[in-house]
Amino acid sequence: MNVAILGFGTIGSGVYEIISDISKKINDIHVVSILDLPQNKDKLSIITSDIHDIVNCDEIDLVVETMGGIHPAYEFIMACLNAKKHVVTANKAVVAKHLQEFLSIANENGVNFLFEASVGGGIPWLASVSKASRIDEVDRFYGIFNGTSNFILDYMNTYQKDFNDALTLAQELGYAEANPSADIDGYDVQNKVCISSNLAFNSAVNMDEFTIYSMANISFDDIQYLKESGCMIKYIGEAQRINNIYEAFVMPNIFKASSVEANISTNFNIATLHGETIGDLKFYGQGAGKLATANAIVQDILDIQSGCNNVVISESTELTHSDTLLSNQFMIRTNNAVEMSSIIENIDIYKDNYYITTKFMTTRDFKANFYDIINSDKKVLIAKIANFE
Repeated sequence: MNVAILGFGTIGSGVYEIISDISKKINDIHVVSILDLPQNKDKLSIITSDIHDIVNCDEIDLVVETMGGIHPAYEFIMACLNAKKHVVTANKAVVAKHLQEFLSIANENGVNFLFEASVGGGIPWLASVSKASRIDEVDRFYGIFNGTSNFILDYMNTYQKDFNDALTLAQELGYAEANPSADIDGYDVQNKVCISSNLAFNSAVNMDEFTIYSMANISFDDIQYLKESGCMIKYIGEAQRINNIYEAFVMPNIFKASSVEANISTNFNIATLHGETIGDLKFYGQGAGKLATANAIVQDILDIQSGCNNVVISESTELTHSDTLLSNQFMIRTNNAVEMSSIIENIDIYKDNYYITTKFMTTRDFKANFYDIINSDKKVLIAKIANFE
């Protein structure tokens, strides 16, 4: 099998490295072309800066897309599928937006479109969700889907640092981009929850309907307050389905310090799914990184080589998102004075901040009742009390 790689950055070079290594064991997988910037053409003899060299090459069987972003990744993937080439990608942004279209075009052309590495890096999360859903109706999943956000929170907790110090270190170590918004404001996790929901619930979902709150306002004082209460805060993506209604969140969650999630360190991920007969299954491992993500890509290549089939997502099952499906408790930290009321369970004052714990309520009621607080305090922290039992 002849493979081309689109993009030769961290992940693309990792794929090349692993394939070069396993070719000693599996001698019929070879990287024969790499798309990279014109100034890098002298690095390897197989580098080209023209996508047409790959699309129009009949000898290339499979294309690995590691460029990231929506454009031109979308156009390049479509061109390769229409040229009857298998495609494997780790690009969660383009998969979340165009998954159904990619699968449809792949099927029309008799090729595969696989995307295991788009969620959970080296963790076999999507494959496990697909397998579980063959028997069970997966009704819930949740987890730490972003290694950068987890690194920041773990560093703040372990070394008693504030958010900006932890973020700066994450950027220096290459975990966070110069513009870290995708990681800390939830867009990366939003994409991953969307992809996971498609497979878990066997239906297309609209990620624009998810409830999303940033983790950017988490302070060291917040972590200390929660630690003294026997808790830890983590950035969580989740979705739950009841019949044909679902609700999805990307936001900080407060866990008991004894929970598994509270003890996930550095840039590791953990994801949990629940099915009727299987119960809870947890998947833990490197959620990002050069070789972990590249490993998942190469696993997809080996699956295609062995004759696997594309994922099938039913278009007959229509799910509706609702912000009144679930009832949760929320915590708000604000510097604005707040009085007790019938919808508030408790108020603590810690270092001149008010920590409000609500009674159980729907997301819609929460947003309506606390609209003024949320919109008047630019440094407000909004978190959900983890309730996954």
